[in-house]
Amino acid sequence: MKTNILQPDFNEIKCDVLLVGVPEHPENVTGWSVFEESFSPRLIDWIKSGDIQTEFKKIVKMPSLQKNGYDRVMFVGLGPSKKLTEDRLRQIFAAAGKELKNVKASSVAVWTSPFTNEDVKCEDVVFAAAEGIGLGSYQFEGYKTDSNEKDVVLETLSFLTNADEDEMKAAFEVGKTYAEAVNSARNLVNLPPNMLTATKMADYATKLAEKYDFEIEVLGKKEMEELGMGAILAVNKGSVEEPRLIVMKYAGTDQWEDVVGLVGKGVTYDTGGYSLKPREGMVGMKGDMGGAAAVLGAMQIIGELRPSKNVIAVIGSTDNMISGDAFKPDDVITSLSGKTIEVLNTDAEGRLVLADAVTYAKQSGANYVIDIATLTGGVIVALGNDKTGALTNNEAFFEEFMEASLETGEFVWRLPLTENDKKRIRKSDVADLNNSPGRDGHMIFGGGFVGEFAEDTPWIHLDIAGTSDASAPHDLGPKGGTGVMVRTLATFIERMAEKEQS
Repeated sequence: MKTNILQPDFNEIKCDVLLVGVPEHPENVTGWSVFEESFSPRLIDWIKSGDIQTEFKKIVKMPSLQKNGYDRVMFVGLGPSKKLTEDRLRQIFAAAGKELKNVKASSVAVWTSPFTNEDVKCEDVVFAAAEGIGLGSYQFEGYKTDSNEKDVVLETLSFLTNADEDEMKAAFEVGKTYAEAVNSARNLVNLPPNMLTATKMADYATKLAEKYDFEIEVLGKKEMEELGMGAILAVNKGSVEEPRLIVMKYAGTDQWEDVVGLVGKGVTYDTGGYSLKPREGMVGMKGDMGGAAAVLGAMQIIGELRPSKNVIAVIGSTDNMISGDAFKPDDVITSLSGKTIEVLNTDAEGRLVLADAVTYAKQSGANYVIDIATLTGGVIVALGNDKTGALTNNEAFFEEFMEASLETGEFVWRLPLTENDKKRIRKSDVADLNNSPGRDGHMIFGGGFVGEFAEDTPWIHLDIAGTSDASAPHDLGPKGGTGVMVRTLATFIERMAEKEQS
């Protein structure tokens, strides 16, 4: 998708669709009368009658009524102008993106003036449009063979504005980068498990690293055995597919110091092992690598924007299968850290994978750790399907992260991790830890287990079991993989880089 920054001359613009925002009082928009003259003098009457609506996200499509360069106009309701925020703009443009896909538009122009207010500047509109339209128009290609019709791709997104052209193009590129990375993560989550094994995920990461000049290391089963990664190896024991530990390093400064570790759970399919899931619970487990997808998407943004911050991404990838060799409840395993673990539930496997991945990130120089995983059904019971759950051991680190979350509009809610919770995780007659203290407080115990391996390193745990996959279309996209936390993780890294430079 390319962009053009053009003067707001409605008689000269050439595009399939002109996108026009309609606030509650459009007559107050700078240049509205000029647009009205190019479209129809009855425009304000249609708005008053409700044929063109001002209600938030309401879309009305109309053909061009005069001989203009645009074939049709897509009017989108904005509500009160003073209530416009970057998050609301993202939702507006995502809704427009869905409709633009339906009408098969290949060239679209956005008139920026109606979307601005005292707090929302033109560059914010351009960023939100590039990001929102990119997210809203996403569709997983899939593997259907009953249609030869190819989707029309949006090739050009132009902006009608008098603002500085270079600044607007820069805002467009960043917004487009964010949308493309989220959609890449969505693709990974949507892939069938026979199409995305641990080996193939490592191949994907290798190509990503080559494109962005990351240092990359991929550990196979043999290397894991030599290092003593007993936790991830235990999860892999029932599988014919070898595990992979994927490690990517982005050096944003001259010295490898003050490093942020992004650690993702990459379980490509989870049967539950001998603690077998029911049939209904097993469908959809191809998405149990949503944490890995989020980390890979964030690294894509980091590779494009090159912030001055050192980042190491570590992804533990395997599937969790059943065989005569598979690990069992009552087994005791030894993790990379040396801590021993009593296995009480083989379906609590993600925290075992993360245990070794977090330890490896720390051994590789990570001074901060954020782990992200589709870890527990407990987070859905606690918070529903639209909120990411969080734990932390460092208040200041978490507050910085929450600022990034608020900027991207990705809702995160922190749960408590108490000393009593930690005692239950450490309660075992035969080992240092147990991997499943009980169903009550399930999300806290799952994340708290990972925290035992972060130890004193500033750490945030993100449980995206509810937010990584959508069962129905939502504000920013279709059903399926959401790419949740890609934008927040990348924004957090950017904010840390900017803070250190200021």
